[in-house]
Amino acid sequence: MQLFGLIGFPLSHSFSKLYFTQKFTVQGIVNARYELFPLANIQEFTTLCAQNPHLKGLNVTIPYKEAVIPYLSELDEEARQIGAVNTIAFLPHGRTKGYNTDVYGFEQTLVPLLQPYHRRALVLGTGGAAKAVVFVLGKLQIPYWQVSRNPAPGQLHYGQIDQKLLQTCTVVVNTTPLGMYPNIHLFPPLPYQFAGKQHLFYDLVYNPEQTLFLEKAARQGAIIQNGLQMLHLQAERAWQIWNNNR
Repeated sequence: MQLFGLIGFPLSHSFSKLYFTQKFTVQGIVNARYELFPLANIQEFTTLCAQNPHLKGLNVTIPYKEAVIPYLSELDEEARQIGAVNTIAFLPHGRTKGYNTDVYGFEQTLVPLLQPYHRRALVLGTGGAAKAVVFVLGKLQIPYWQVSRNPAPGQLHYGQIDQKLLQTCTVVVNTTPLGMYPNIHLFPPLPYQFAGKQHLFYDLVYNPEQTLFLEKAARQGAIIQNGLQMLHLQAERAWQIWNNNR
């Protein structure tokens, strides 16, 4: 039996198990299963691997996309550049290799939505998911500001986002878990009233389908996109990686 799964904490929000279980059924794959592995601490990763010798692949979600890196044998070059991993392949002789398929999923879903006036971006959050987002924006030559509650040098605090800045940065990407189920009443503190039809608001959260972040932007006429299609695309890329490494 080939075992695949997802590590993170908590995992009550995840659709990954349903997605891969349905995939196995549709494709007639009977010797594989996908499980959720909530890890209260990344140090539990070593024990998880030792207790599950049939592991072939793992997805990684909040908050371990960066923290898992020291536990891996090697990194794909793109994952090394980004500094975050969301896919792990288990190789012969007990080796593990980290990849980042968030980049593929985000780029493929962002590019069709971009218009000539989408010249600057705000990236909300500074974690592992944000690293994939800014990598794509850099690749597309879209200048960006990263926004944090505790900004490092060169980053912005939410309180610094005013009318002028929001109207200049017409792409706004939320990489934080704010608004994710079950905390659906939360949202990033932005001056949404200054958004408009030229804005694109993209939320990596996909549960619920429309977070308050997206709802508030839509009320102002902005184009909105949640993270569900990105999830599907990064999952398909992960499946390709796992099969190529078998």
